[in-house]
Amino acid sequence: MALDPKDFIITRKRKKYKFALFFNSSLCFEIEEWPRNKRFDVLELGAGTGLFGVALASQNIKKQYVAADVKADRLQTGARAAEEKGLTNIQFLRARADQLDDVILPSSLSSVWVTFPDPFPKKRATKHRLTHSQFLKLYQKWLQPNGVIYFKTDAKELFAWSLEELVKAGWRIEELSFDLHESDLPSSCKIKTTYETRYTKEERPINFVKASPPVCI
Repeated sequence: MALDPKDFIITRKRKKYKFALFFNSSLCFEIEEWPRNKRFDVLELGAGTGLFGVALASQNIKKQYVAADVKADRLQTGARAAEEKGLTNIQFLRARADQLDDVILPSSLSSVWVTFPDPFPKKRATKHRLTHSQFLKLYQKWLQPNGVIYFKTDAKELFAWSLEELVKAGWRIEELSFDLHESDLPSSCKIKTTYETRYTKEERPINFVKASPPVCI
């Protein structure tokens, strides 16, 4: 049954409307609703509007995508775009990254995209960064043997710190750029997120790395 925006205890009417759109979409799920043992190929963390995931899914219709974020009112934007395009290979999941280990099968993903996450600039908050070693261990668990992580950010200090985390954890750097859109990297790496579109207009360089997990012997 469709939900009415008035069902949500939120003061701003526009936000109520967006939450209703999320809950009324067949492409959107709360973490508790997500079917256990459901397989998919590509995960985007911190997906925001989810439009980046929609662009990926449009170009690779044989792969199954999940765009995950904690904010349902943002994800509904991507869900509506996917519905308008008739896409059936992407779904939108409201969840924190640390909740996903309960629903992602080991060695099931071909790639994980971490796109413009919160930099958590204070030192005491580094454990919340999505490139912290605790999250790298999860990605390694989820990825197939030939799987990779892609990471994009405009935050220079976060990017430098993240590279150190990757190297310390034994990840192999396969592609690297400190100015993605001026690089010779493939166009598939240059599909823009909502934030990325804004930042490139402001001429901010985008940092990018593609890395593969340590080889277990």
